[in-house]
Amino acid sequence: MQLRLKNLIFPLNKKISRQVLVLALPVILSNLSRVFMSLTDMAMVGRLGAPALAAVGMGSMVVWTILSMGISLRTAVQTVAARRLGQQRRLECGTALHNGLLMAMISGLPLSLIGYALSGRLAPILLSDPAVIPLCADYMSLAFISVFFISLGFAFQGFYTGVEKTRIHMNVTIVANALNIYLNAGLIYGSNGVAGFFDSLWGGSLSWVGLAWAWLPFPALGVKGAAAATLLASIWLLIHYLLYLIVPEIRKRYQVHRFRLDWQMMHRQISLALPLATQELLVMGSFVMFFKIVGMIGTAELAATEVVFSIMGASFMPAAGVGQACATMVGKFLGERRPEMSEISIVESVRWSLIIMGTMGIIFFIFPDRILPLFTNDPAVIKAGIVGLRVLAFAQFADAVGITLWFALTGAGNTIFPAVVDVLIAWCLFLPVSYFTGIVFGLGFFGPWFTFAIYILLFASLMTWKILQGEWKSIAV
Repeated sequence: MQLRLKNLIFPLNKKISRQVLVLALPVILSNLSRVFMSLTDMAMVGRLGAPALAAVGMGSMVVWTILSMGISLRTAVQTVAARRLGQQRRLECGTALHNGLLMAMISGLPLSLIGYALSGRLAPILLSDPAVIPLCADYMSLAFISVFFISLGFAFQGFYTGVEKTRIHMNVTIVANALNIYLNAGLIYGSNGVAGFFDSLWGGSLSWVGLAWAWLPFPALGVKGAAAATLLASIWLLIHYLLYLIVPEIRKRYQVHRFRLDWQMMHRQISLALPLATQELLVMGSFVMFFKIVGMIGTAELAATEVVFSIMGASFMPAAGVGQACATMVGKFLGERRPEMSEISIVESVRWSLIIMGTMGIIFFIFPDRILPLFTNDPAVIKAGIVGLRVLAFAQFADAVGITLWFALTGAGNTIFPAVVDVLIAWCLFLPVSYFTGIVFGLGFFGPWFTFAIYILLFASLMTWKILQGEWKSIAV
């Protein structure tokens, strides 16, 4: 693959560029709704104070670590479904979904139960602030239950994205996230307090929004309410995905109503998912430790890290949508035995990701003092967050490349190399250097965040090198 700088500015192939955007746009909108939900969560929880914000930050990071199995199954289902779509073996697309659902049930249920049982013991290990520990335990106890439903949802997401029905994923996610936001406000503040919450925003001009909760009494659960809202929304997400299986086009073309298992295909899906599950588990675990290191610096710094990570999703999730579209097109074109079209798809996907994340990076750098007050009114959190957000701004361009090429490799069937690289960088560079710069050398909040930027740059460089090698074109799935 030969790349020139102009290929990252002007389309290499306008038709493929449009196909990437058309396929990615529903996923981008879906991911943006998830980002909006996450940012709204932070805005709502942030009004409860820095301890509540730090508790939700650590708790959600732990829960997403456990969800790594579900994310890996999504990729395994999508990779196989997209390849079979290109090979015109549509019944096997449905089989890929059935295999994924079985694997999600087998892995998701015990993870939910174990996490729920251990949430009270995990919080004191990960946190040292006595004001934050009980809040974090409350949040995790309910949030862990949603792991089972979200894992099944990931299998559906992989199937619908793999067969190029990304609009279904968009519709389901937007509705579930809207429900989550609605329940969040009521369950966090209670039906009596939700009007006061909206009254405190934008000079009281939104107080009328609180009337939407007046018809039904909601208890004020605080941090635990945020987890309860996530659980209820995840249950609806699964139901909504199931309802789309009866749509004639899906039901007849892929025969999804006839439950079939293919053990040889399942073995291949497991071999795809296992490296990704290990990667997600260990890398997300490294971020939990990163949060712990930042928490050793201070509670305000930990709260600021949670806010900045949530804002980071505003640029990461749309680029991930482009990446998912890229993975589908790479798999489909390889199934059609047109690897040159896969290459063009990768170039066009990287270009769109750079446009999206680069734009967000510029906004983060110029307006951090305007963005952060939307999520917290704590001056110490805002001050620390400005540093993190500006460091993040510089990492956006490299992250755009790394994210997209990660999806390209996994879509082609290479999940081992990205997993090994990510884990080694995270544990051998990111965490040790974060600790020494932030704690030992006394650089404070800036040290870990500067190290995070180096981590992103190195990962993107290695993904680029691997794609340019071209070995991914000959992988059998």
